[in-house]
Amino acid sequence: MHLVYPAVLSALLFCTGLYGVLARRNVILVLMAVELMLNAVNLNLVAFDVWLRDKLHSGQALTLFTIAIAAAEIGIGMAIVLAVYRNRSTSAIDALRDTAEGSDPSDPSATDAATDADEKAEAAA
Repeated sequence: MHLVYPAVLSALLFCTGLYGVLARRNVILVLMAVELMLNAVNLNLVAFDVWLRDKLHSGQALTLFTIAIAAAEIGIGMAIVLAVYRNRSTSAIDALRDTAEGSDPSDPSATDAATDADEKAEAAA
């Protein structure tokens, strides 16, 4: 078996997944793109394992480990997406950008209060 065919297919899958992560605005589609990239890595691991004729089959063992990690990632990721969707009624990444701040960045009073809190913390230190 030639190594070029699975390597090219893996590169195409990975590039498609990377495009999906960078270009999509829906969280669920981003998670699917991450899964596509992990499957590209799995394809590479198995192809190189077969090509190198490894006695321990370490490529296949790492592939099983990657599949288990991917399943856990999707389970936790979907739980987070569902919790955010219930609270915000959207799964768009642009609408979720301000989740960490906890306030509206377009509100000038919120930024003034944050600046005042920072100044008080610096003065106390």
